[in-house]
Formats: sequence, structure tokens, C-alpha cells
Amino acid sequence: MLQYDMTSLKSLLSSNIKRRRKELGISQAVLAEKVNTAAHYIAQIEQKNRFPTPEMLERIAYALEIDSFELFSAGPFPFEKIQKFKEGMRADFEERLNDLFKPD
Repeated sequence: MLQYDMTSLKSLLSSNIKRRRKELGISQAVLAEKVNTAAHYIAQIEQKNRFPTPEMLERIAYALEIDSFELFSAGPFPFEKIQKFKEGMRADFEERLNDLFKPD
């Protein structure tokens, strides 16, 4: 049976939140405001002293403009490339839908 190390999850979460927050150029206080919590709580997460609830993880991911699974990615995600890919897929999907439903 696999053993999970909560310390590893906290480390991964901490570094991914911190890295993405810095990429966006926002402070812990700004992130805290976006997710409706205290800056101290964000600091506690980044210092690996606290682990957020699933609901808070979703709010943090949304505020950081990433998918929640990216909070636990072991490798560096090219966030901008993923966003561009999503936008391209969305545009392609909308174009195909428009083609399907355009009047004859």
C-alpha cells in the first residue's frame, strides 16, 4: 500500500502557490483578498504550517488563474502555454459550433 507524505504535499503546494503568485506579481495580501481570507493564512500555507480545505484550494487556484490540479504539479507548468492552449481550444470549439448551427 502506498504511503503519502503530507509534508511533500505541503511543500509542493507551498512552492506552487508562491511561484504562481510571484508570476502574477501579487502579494500574499492581494491573494488573501481575492480568496476572502487573511494574509496570515496565505503566509501559513506558503510556510507549510497549514493545509487548506478543498474549497479553499479551489478559490486559490481560481485567484491564481490556474486549474486546481496545477497546485500539486511536481514539475514546472508552463502556465501561459496552458492558458493559450485553452483559449485556442475554446475558439476552435466556438467556431465549430457556429458552423454546425449557422442557418442554411
